[in-house]
Amino acid sequence: MREITDAHVAEPGLAVVEIAAADDKTAFAIQELLAARCATAPADRTTREPGQPGVRLRCFLDLRQEPGS
Repeated sequence: MREITDAHVAEPGLAVVEIAAADDKTAFAIQELLAARCATAPADRTTREPGQPGVRLRCFLDLRQEPGS
């Protein structure tokens, strides 16, 4: 995964969430739960780290906006 930059968390209300899960289905279900509560820039795929269990997914949240905006 790429680094989290200052721009990702430049203002109050912005956050980066990295999800670690056993499988893609679980990771995307967690992302969907977050998207129901706040505006997100969703990920469209997970990543796998060689030698590490499960998958990773990173999404970007904006608590200042309503979901779906």
